[in-house]
Amino acid sequence: MLQFRIRRCLVFIRRRSLILAIAFAVAAALLTVAPVRAKRIETGFLDRTVTVASVQYKYQVFVPDNWTLKKKWPVILFLHGAGERGDDGLIQTEVGISTAIRRDRSRVPAIVVMPQCRKDVWWTDSAMGDVAMAALEQVQKEFHGDSHRIYLTGLSMGGYGTWYLAGKYPGKFAAIAPICGGILMPDKARAQSPDDQSPYLEAAKRIGKTPVWIFHGGDDPVVPASESRRMAEAMKTVIGQDAVHAHPQATIADLAEVIYTEYPGVGHNSWNNAYAEPDVFSWLLGKFLLKKGDMLL
Repeated sequence: MLQFRIRRCLVFIRRRSLILAIAFAVAAALLTVAPVRAKRIETGFLDRTVTVASVQYKYQVFVPDNWTLKKKWPVILFLHGAGERGDDGLIQTEVGISTAIRRDRSRVPAIVVMPQCRKDVWWTDSAMGDVAMAALEQVQKEFHGDSHRIYLTGLSMGGYGTWYLAGKYPGKFAAIAPICGGILMPDKARAQSPDDQSPYLEAAKRIGKTPVWIFHGGDDPVVPASESRRMAEAMKTVIGQDAVHAHPQATIADLAEVIYTEYPGVGHNSWNNAYAEPDVFSWLLGKFLLKKGDMLL
């Protein structure tokens, strides 16, 4: 009887040892397996980073299929809206100019820089403006950008950023295209007296004689269309009837200095309409900064 019990004990110990050995083997195998890498998200654009004040920021770049070092290229800086803020360096490619590029890459024969604004801040904050400009400068150097053909466009919060950067860097951009942006924050804009044009004139004077095509939805519930209407009037006042600076390949239709397009019945996402305009990119890229010795048209 005692011998039988000893035998049963030995069998139990052997089985338990075998189970433990298998468990340890499985655990060891799992530890040696390489960690699963996050799936790469393909945007159709190039991933880049820029470092400003010791902080690294991710951004995206579109390069035309026929890009070559044999010539200089126009460069467009695109500022996204508040909904695309973050630090993944990707989400800003889901709206606006990137959508237009994906539909027809040939419509945008230019390098396009798409930086990303961090959460809880705006493009009108100086730190984020510095990030956008640093990304622009980096891309200009890498992709042989033409300093006389630098353009700026943005939507919503990026529309505000477009007005802001154009005023902070007068003479930097050959033309700008702000969409559903403004000068005053929406609440202040709604409370602004119709007779007080001073904030808009001050902004227009900072920007100077830069060609501009402004877009807004007539029924925008977020940023009142009055912001774009008033900036259009202010820019016309500043620009006046002075000579037009157009690229030699521009057509007569491209020579307008200030254009305001309002879409009746359209809400805040007027960027879908704006970037679908047949002439928006040809108009933008038809402008250039005068070089020394150039003649006015």
